[in-house]
Amino acid sequence: MLAPAERTRYEAYRRPADRLRFLTGRVLARTVAGRYLGVPPTSVELDATCPDCGKQHGKPRIPGNDLELSISHAGQRVGLAVAVGTSIGLDVESTSRSSGDDLLNYALSDAELDAVAGRPAAERARLFFTYWARKEALMKATGLGLKVPLRSITLAPPEAPPALLASAHDALDPATTAIVDLDAGQGYAAAVAALTANGLTVNQRWWRAADFGELKPSR
Repeated sequence: MLAPAERTRYEAYRRPADRLRFLTGRVLARTVAGRYLGVPPTSVELDATCPDCGKQHGKPRIPGNDLELSISHAGQRVGLAVAVGTSIGLDVESTSRSSGDDLLNYALSDAELDAVAGRPAAERARLFFTYWARKEALMKATGLGLKVPLRSITLAPPEAPPALLASAHDALDPATTAIVDLDAGQGYAAAVAALTANGLTVNQRWWRAADFGELKPSR
């Protein structure tokens, strides 16, 4: 299922778990894309060329096709977002990681810092990763990743419906973005974002590992 450049990336991971996450994401992307396109998964070409350096670590796409893909993985979760003709981004985060003040100051705008200030540590961590997943999803939708500084965008408070309130970067405009939170299970935060003024409707499916070959929804 892996192209030569993907096998090089696979083998570069030192930890077996990281290799498996990468492999699962690529196999899932080819299998689902193949179903959409009506072709065998092994014939689906994924091009992840970075626009800056030319290496294969950018956002995956299918050359000559308007099917948009975004892959994300963290801990025991591997996710794939698929859309037609709309730039999308998916992010999954494990909320069990540490979220100290340095990380908060790096990722959150002043308004967002005010929204989490004074909260108990556990709640502050949960809210932070909600912000983080939404922001990463937006940046992945642009295809620019961390070239969009995290502090340059301000999101609605975590308790409110997800939305981009303000952006100091030209790649993101509140009028042409949409964000939807996903249910990634306990211990995870996840969101999908799209560059569209038409809103976003998400159909979320879960897959059991035992059914992965046939990709049958487990619920």
